[in-house]
Amino acid sequence: MTKMTQDEKMEFLSQLHVGVLGLNVPDQGPLTVPIWYDYTPGGKLWMITGTNSRKGQLINVGTRLSLAAQNETLPYKYVSVEGVVDSITPADKETLTAMAVRYLGEDQGRAYADNSNLADQVTVTVKPERWLAVDYGRAG
Repeated sequence: MTKMTQDEKMEFLSQLHVGVLGLNVPDQGPLTVPIWYDYTPGGKLWMITGTNSRKGQLINVGTRLSLAAQNETLPYKYVSVEGVVDSITPADKETLTAMAVRYLGEDQGRAYADNSNLADQVTVTVKPERWLAVDYGRAG
């Protein structure tokens, strides 16, 4: 059996992974791009993006999106969530610093945040609605 419980899915998503964001593009295939994200079990998924980026131009409140996170080493696992964007707010220094430290560590994360232009950055939140997951460490 390769299934994960809901608690296991939420715990896995809360761990440090580079997510792959999927967004619909009118009259084209979906846009799939790597993105830093954060998630607390039972809460909302959130990410920061530039309003002038391709993904930033496709995201609005009400936009449906997907995000997948995976282990790239054995045993292979992944969690994919789908949900609707429920808020987009200007990113602030504290939020950007928290995300950068999560991915780059304390020193590099703070340096990244200190050298970033917040003028066009937004924080996007999504309440996960649908979950898919596999844990091949359970196959057997």
